[in-house]
Formats: sequence, structure tokens, C-alpha cells
Amino acid sequence: MLVIKAMKQSTLLPHQCESPEPAINALIDEAAQSRGRSELRRALAERRKHRAGTMCSLTRTLALLGALLWALDGAPLAELSGDQDFQLFLHKNLEFTRKIKGDVDALQHAVCETFQLCKEEELLLVRQDLGIPQAPLEQCHRRTFQAEACFSQIRDGLRTYQGSLAAVLKLLPAHAGLVETLQLDAANLSSNIQQQMEDLGLATVTYPTEGPDPLPTFSSSFRHQVGAFFILANFQRFLETAYRALRHLACL
Repeated sequence: MLVIKAMKQSTLLPHQCESPEPAINALIDEAAQSRGRSELRRALAERRKHRAGTMCSLTRTLALLGALLWALDGAPLAELSGDQDFQLFLHKNLEFTRKIKGDVDALQHAVCETFQLCKEEELLLVRQDLGIPQAPLEQCHRRTFQAEACFSQIRDGLRTYQGSLAAVLKLLPAHAGLVETLQLDAANLSSNIQQQMEDLGLATVTYPTEGPDPLPTFSSSFRHQVGAFFILANFQRFLETAYRALRHLACL
């Protein structure tokens, strides 16, 4: 129905796009031969009108294609975008996600100040050997965006990072309260998404984690520190993508 509607909407564009080019050329030739300025101006005006009409036809074609693509891409989210409860859920959890991002940022600063581990590019060689989990979110990047697939990956990723934060908790006992709050918030946001998916009747999909154990073991205190650094860095990137996905849905 959306495709048909898009096609109907395209018929509202102007259709006066036809004017025979050969006849216009004949007018120009005749005007040139007679050297009549008024006739030549009229003939040139006819040519401009015809070429504008050709552009009009091209514009109509492109508009129709755009409308069809919009209809096809927007179809899976058409019903969700108008649901008031769904919009309330999105705005509430956008604020919740922003709050979690702020807490992760505070812990990143704590790692930087405590262990002088502040720049990711200086630690990339060590990272390769640590096996730090990085929850995927490719379903939230795809052009053919599907809310249930993206929500499923956000939900599962939050659970992964909730477990990984245990490594940060051991490393930063002075910030135990903040880490524990962050773990609880990650669990609550994951539960919120799961509940909303069930309320909307969306299919739940469970994606496999990248490794069998979300919490790696560290052979030295330095590796533990670097591991905590990358757990927080990965979590922050994950939250930024999740936030953009929720904001995208809220703006539909």
C-alpha cells in the first residue's frame, strides 16, 4: 500500500514536459534566415522551455524512484513511529543511555588519572593479545534498518558489558559504587528493551557473542589496566551507536 501511495503522490508533479525539439529547431532556422530578432528570441525561448520540460520529466522520474525507495525502506517502522507508548519509551531511554554514557566517561577519566592510560592508539599492540569483547551493532548501521534486530543487539551487548565491568570493579575499588551503579543501569536498560520488544510483539533474536567468556583473564596488573581501559572504550562506542539508533527511531 505504501508503494501505491508513493506512486499516486508522484502524479501530483507537473506533466507539461513535452515539446517537439524538431519543430523548435525549424523555428530557429527560419528566424535566422529571416534575420528577424523578435522571431529569433521567440524561437530561443521555445527551446529553453522545451529543455526545462525535459528536466521536468527527469525530475518526475527521480521523485518517483525516491518515493518508492522511501516507501520500501520506511515500511517496517511505519506502525512503530506513530505509537505514543513507543515514543515515550524511546525518549525515556535516550535520557537513560545519555546518563550511562556520562558514567562510563567518568570511569575512563579515573583510569586515565590513576594509571596514566589515556590514549587508545598507544595501547593497540597490547590490545591484540587481550581478547577484550566488543559487542557487535552492525544491525543498527544497516540501510535496511530493522528495529527488532537492532534492539536485540543492543540488549545482548548491554548484558555483555555488564559482565565485563567486573574487571573494572576489581581494578578501581575506590570507584566501586559508580561501577556497580553502571552495571545495574546496563541491566535495567537491557530489561527495558526486552520488555518493550515483547509489548510491541517484535521478534526477539539472540546473537552469539564473539567469545565463549565475556570476561578475559589477565596475566599481569598492567594487562588488567589496559583491559579495563578497552572495556570502557568499547562500551562507550557501543553506547554512542545505541544512542544514535534510538534517536533515529524517535525522529521518524
